[in-house]
Amino acid sequence: MEKYTAEKYTRQIMLFGEEGQEKLRKATVFVIGAGGLGSPISTYLAVAGVGKIILADFDSVELSNLNRQFLHHEKDVGREKTTSAEEKLLSLNPEIKVETIKEKITAENAGSIVPPCDIIIDALDNFDTRHVLNRLAVERNIPLVHGAVSGYRGQATTVIPGKTPCLCCIFPTSFKKEVFPVLGTTPGVIGTIQANEAIKYLTGQGELLENRLLLWDGLSCSFSELKINRSENCPVCGVNKRK
Repeated sequence: MEKYTAEKYTRQIMLFGEEGQEKLRKATVFVIGAGGLGSPISTYLAVAGVGKIILADFDSVELSNLNRQFLHHEKDVGREKTTSAEEKLLSLNPEIKVETIKEKITAENAGSIVPPCDIIIDALDNFDTRHVLNRLAVERNIPLVHGAVSGYRGQATTVIPGKTPCLCCIFPTSFKKEVFPVLGTTPGVIGTIQANEAIKYLTGQGELLENRLLLWDGLSCSFSELKINRSENCPVCGVNKRK
């Protein structure tokens, strides 16, 4: 590892060594969503030295985004989120690569749009697209880190295909898409947890949020957990899905 790079990552190399840092450098992470969750997720992946971040989002920056989507500034209003985010991430760490996808991912195009990667991170704001992403992750055997927020509350879990419940096991139906309230600190907490899960997975450190749904309540400043199980009849990952 070059001296400049090693010095930049000194504090985390103390945790997982140069071998772990090299794993991050060689990793490709697909983040879908460059908004409230995508901002802390991609920021912490970038400064940690993840070699390639592929960021997907089809929206443009709006003024109402700025209370939580800190990759975007007031001067970015009207710009594509992927363009704005790429600019900020490369300014934070010019050593990494950032690729962008400026299309809406649907059931019809997901197979051709979602690129090869080591892990997928859900930074979405709706369950319809989450279910599309979940099915693809299971089919391709790619770990998926889920996160969702509303108001002062948020949740996170890590899906390991074939080992843990998939999102369809936990949330078999989609929720109505609507504009929901959110305080900027909520996606800050959940997005940071998601980035932490990805870094742990890539470096082989610690225990992942497997078979657990982590719940955050910002009003009481408390975490709780729900034990979650695979559904044998899940249409996406269940053993009886074809019966």
